[in-house]
Amino acid sequence: MSEPAAVATTPSQTIGGRLKSSTLREGAGLVVMYIIILVAMSLLSPYFLTTRNFINLLLYSSSVGIIAMFTTMLMVGGGLDLSVGSTVALVGVIISHAQYSLGIWGAVVAGLIAALIIGLINGVLVTRVGINALITTLGMFSVVRGLAFVFSGGLTEPMLDPLFGELGRGYVAGIPVPVIVFVIVTIACAIVMRNTNYGRAMYSIGGNAIASHLAGLRVRRYQMWAYILSALSAGVAGILLTSQLGAGAPQAATGLEITVIAAVILGGTSLAGGKGTIIGTLIGVLILGTLTNGMILLGVSAYYQQIAQGFVLLLAVGLDQLRTRSEA
Repeated sequence: MSEPAAVATTPSQTIGGRLKSSTLREGAGLVVMYIIILVAMSLLSPYFLTTRNFINLLLYSSSVGIIAMFTTMLMVGGGLDLSVGSTVALVGVIISHAQYSLGIWGAVVAGLIAALIIGLINGVLVTRVGINALITTLGMFSVVRGLAFVFSGGLTEPMLDPLFGELGRGYVAGIPVPVIVFVIVTIACAIVMRNTNYGRAMYSIGGNAIASHLAGLRVRRYQMWAYILSALSAGVAGILLTSQLGAGAPQAATGLEITVIAAVILGGTSLAGGKGTIIGTLIGVLILGTLTNGMILLGVSAYYQQIAQGFVLLLAVGLDQLRTRSEA
């Protein structure tokens, strides 16, 4: 009686299975971590598990989350953008400054155009000129923040249109508008990364840009779009944050880029590119938002909160390095 033939397993199948298994383990680990944080905060503060606080938590996380979803796309493709926080501030300053001459909605369009230009400059310098993404966006971080202070004279300028305030402070069916925008963006980005040619191309480019180019993908075009979308997401977040604050402030969103990158890496996206999920980033955003919310409820000093954010970023990068080595 002959033995059944063995089923051959190709190396690509083995590697793909291991990566999928690794992703599932990381996702489960993030969920467990978040549950532990929720339990700990609920025990430490009697105000944590309340509907109002939960809404405040989501409201705080919305600006970070909107940017983080597009940052995930960018980093999966091997890119990086450190200028998002400065873009948020500049968009707010432009809106508050241009509302008198262009009207509020004309000023909003002007703010989005400014964000688009920032994304184009980042994309051109990285993909066409060939400057390192870290150096490019770090330079833009400084330039754009400086422009925000120049245009505003270092002063905070109030918003006058009450209807504009509804964008950041309004509710639909009891849910804040920024949270609704955050949910829509998350679902859209998840669909794009899982079910479209753009999403598959970004994973391929992040995994091996040269091989992707040889395979016929227009690598520089995809990367250019990633930088544009990253800047536009910062523009949208800037509109919502300006509406929430009721003013355009040049110092707004200071350190936001660090929080965004920490959330993305903590969610499983690799600094080396080619790996990451929108759902993982969502959990990373919620973890950081919950930690910040809990520290505020516990009366922790803002200085110590900044130290904690730094430690979280170091932890996220350390975990990314461990993941890379284990997969290698």
